[in-house]
Amino acid sequence: MARVEMKKPSQCTAGPVTSASIRGPLNMLQMIAASSYGPTGRLKHVHNGSGGYVITTSQSSALLSGLSISHPVLQLLVSSVRNHVSHFNDGGLFAVILCCNLIDRCLTLPLSPHKVIAMNKRLLDMCLSYLTSEDCACKLKVDFSCNSSFFDLTRSVLSSKPACMLTIKEVDYISILVVKAFLFKVPLESRSNMILGRTVMVPVEGLSVMESTLVPGVLIEMPGSSWNRILALSDLPPANIKLALFSISMSGDFSDTGDGSVDVVDSVDPEQVMLEQLLALGKQLVDGHVHVLVCQKVIHPSLMRYLKEQKILANRDVCVYTHTSLFCLLCPAVIATAGAQSIASLSSLSSACYGSLGQISKMSHGNKQYLHLIPSDTSVCSFLLCNRNETSLKELVRVCQTAEHTLNHLLKDPWLLLGGGCTETHLAAYVRYKNANIHSSHLEGQNCSVAEYKLVSDCFSSCLESAARSLEHDGGDSLTDLQDGHVWSIPPNSTLDFNCIETGQKCGCQLLGKGDDMEWSMLGSGHKAFSPRSSTGVSPLLMNKEPLVVDSFTAKYNGLKVAVNTAGLILDLAYVIKDEN
Repeated sequence: MARVEMKKPSQCTAGPVTSASIRGPLNMLQMIAASSYGPTGRLKHVHNGSGGYVITTSQSSALLSGLSISHPVLQLLVSSVRNHVSHFNDGGLFAVILCCNLIDRCLTLPLSPHKVIAMNKRLLDMCLSYLTSEDCACKLKVDFSCNSSFFDLTRSVLSSKPACMLTIKEVDYISILVVKAFLFKVPLESRSNMILGRTVMVPVEGLSVMESTLVPGVLIEMPGSSWNRILALSDLPPANIKLALFSISMSGDFSDTGDGSVDVVDSVDPEQVMLEQLLALGKQLVDGHVHVLVCQKVIHPSLMRYLKEQKILANRDVCVYTHTSLFCLLCPAVIATAGAQSIASLSSLSSACYGSLGQISKMSHGNKQYLHLIPSDTSVCSFLLCNRNETSLKELVRVCQTAEHTLNHLLKDPWLLLGGGCTETHLAAYVRYKNANIHSSHLEGQNCSVAEYKLVSDCFSSCLESAARSLEHDGGDSLTDLQDGHVWSIPPNSTLDFNCIETGQKCGCQLLGKGDDMEWSMLGSGHKAFSPRSSTGVSPLLMNKEPLVVDSFTAKYNGLKVAVNTAGLILDLAYVIKDEN
């Protein structure tokens, strides 16, 4: 009998946020996120202490999934942001920076956590209400009659990740391909049950970025041995090629029985029974005039031999193999391309399960060979994405997926927010202005004084400005103008007199140019409250016509909510109970 060990008592920590054990790791997490933020963010090498795969990235999804977090409070923070990133694919670093800043600065306030949380919630509601109002001057309406908004958003996403190692020309080229892929999968006709098409990312290492291209349909990579065994595609019909898609093994084993058991009678040979079932299935495929068979795992050799004996080539059939992991990635795209249903049974088949392809061909790109499944009329395309090495290629794939995801959000919320830190500084200016002359009658039910509310309001605004300052990594300073509340960067060791800096200076989002009569203040130094001008109040002479730096409205809007709500949840923690067993 094994020795029974006594269970260890659970560890209970009181005041987990105020303890010294959390302040250091919290500041470290904030530093990691802030130093990775923006186009000039510093890259991070993420790997575990015992070795293994190394990730070089500055993207939130890769960073947060690669970090090993042991403290329960930080696990809560990271889990909350990762959930946001899984839904919106963007805004993760912004949420981490703002959340960490709020926790750190709110702990220094001489107020109870409950008061601070309630006031932060009120300030959050003020920001969200402003962002959704028609008077908001830090958002832009997407014009679907032209593609400039799509290009601005895609270019901003691609430029924000230096690990992709793209030149300006390459950024523009990939942006065009991403936008084309997005437009390709949008149905031409508007319907109530409209479904977007799919874009399949096909990474190709070792080629120039400029060799990336879009291909309609689905590409299935074929190893050299399988490539040579593919039957002559010239024997296929020119159109209406039938396809059957199996999501189970056709090898004849019992690997899919799960935790169940199979009772076998002595006179029954299980292998022979399975083989007969497979051969009967093969006959159904032949009788159904199926031309393409895509299987998740392995096809039994006897079944393959039977198909050849039945002159499958004469009946214009082809068998295709894919690896399990590749199949899992391509299965939804193949279903969308052919209109097929995934078959998970070896019993009798329905013709409704079969799909149809417009054409099948072989294709080579670089040193790789692909089977090209061309759809008849569905909006599915493959994005052959090339880059020079594995690290930059994987980062580019992640970034292009993020860009694609943010473009999808425009169909539901056709708005963009000003990027480059301008939305954060503009919101900070708006919050300061709205609360500069607040009266106690406006705080009924808040259980706080005007002085306390202004203290929390200033802390909230400073955290927004700190997120904007995190975009500067080269020792420069950040200014804000006192007319529109945008952020402006100046080089290190330059004069603080902004009027002496060379003309042509533009704000972080590239929307505004410098004017002679503009007033300035160091960002974060405290300045007089002012009412930011609406977009209609800005002189057209000050507005640039060049590409803008923009953010996804949906992602940043939700990221702002996640940051403030998560900070409030953590500030409200009284105990952390950890099971030691």
